[in-house]
Amino acid sequence: MRCGCRVMLLISSKEVDQQAVEECTGMEICVLPAVGLTRGGELAFGRGFMRSYRAARKLFQARPPQAALAMGGFTSAPPILAARRSGARTFLHESNTIPGRANRWLSWGVHQAFIGFPSAGGRLHNRQVTVTGTPVRPQFEATSDPGFCRTALGLDPSRPVLLVMGGSQGASGINELVIRSLPLIAQRAPTLQWLHLTGPADAEKVTQAYAALALKAVVHPFFARMELALGAATAAVSRSGASSLAELAAMRVPAVLVPYPAATANHQFHNARAFEAVGGARLLEQKNATPQALTHLLRDLIEKPTVREQMQNALVQWHTPQAAERIAEMMLATLGVQVCGGQRRDASSASSPALPVKNARLRVKPPGPLLGCRLQVGDAVPRRGNNSDLRQEAQVTA
Repeated sequence: MRCGCRVMLLISSKEVDQQAVEECTGMEICVLPAVGLTRGGELAFGRGFMRSYRAARKLFQARPPQAALAMGGFTSAPPILAARRSGARTFLHESNTIPGRANRWLSWGVHQAFIGFPSAGGRLHNRQVTVTGTPVRPQFEATSDPGFCRTALGLDPSRPVLLVMGGSQGASGINELVIRSLPLIAQRAPTLQWLHLTGPADAEKVTQAYAALALKAVVHPFFARMELALGAATAAVSRSGASSLAELAAMRVPAVLVPYPAATANHQFHNARAFEAVGGARLLEQKNATPQALTHLLRDLIEKPTVREQMQNALVQWHTPQAAERIAEMMLATLGVQVCGGQRRDASSASSPALPVKNARLRVKPPGPLLGCRLQVGDAVPRRGNNSDLRQEAQVTA
């Protein structure tokens, strides 16, 4: 966007996506119909896929894109096909070690693929694969002041904080594990404070568990200011989706990773193994997750500064500070746009004034009734934009 591009973000109607874009500025946001592919739901998937494709085609006929980027999940597939039909250059980003089905399928036809983990490259059907890392929002800085972040969250700035988060799915397993572990952890680390992001279903139950033991805890079903949460954390217990791992690495937060066991192709396990292999995290499979095992792994992270420092140093290699910029520059390069110092330069830039874009949200309705659709998207969370002038149009699908 800083390079003079007009950006449109295409998302699903899932609540997690709506919450993620609440503070996005400087881009147009469109909601497309789609459906996730589940066993026995192939017919519904096909109907939803075609609705989304037709809606994207209609949108692109009015506003032809020059480039389109898929961030994973079947919501991104119809717009990419529609964009290619419109003559746009198409790209995908795969943030996990094991690519999802949608990205594997799309990789046959996109012009270039970007990946977060090097191991993902051999699983995509594309010769133009570049390791870029996974983008995170610019608010995620390892230099954040823990005391300030804790105070902002209503916690004691001088006491350690354990962050517990389950991601957008699969939080219940971590919630249950932590509830069962509370008495033992509290006994071993009596000064520990808790910041627990439960997901929508378990907030009341988790709050009651902390209250029963008179523990200092802040509980949220959903929390948008993750830079504060991670900035406050001494250590974390987390699932191992790619976006969560990218944020942990950016903020240098040592973690016990409990992969979501039902993740497609067990990709969260392989993500966690990659972090564990370099010493950046501890891995605890859910089938082996007992209060004793979790407490044992957390003690070193909470009580031993040298262990935390070693893990923080190991996390550096999994953080690519300029990932988003690099992806944008490579996309623009395929369009013949040269990026210099954050400004785009092309043949038309000298004579065409930039057009200001107002923030807008557009819900694209399907041609017919939307029946029984379940929408699925990738983990990527859109970056906040600035209010700079925007000109060349690029479509970004998540």
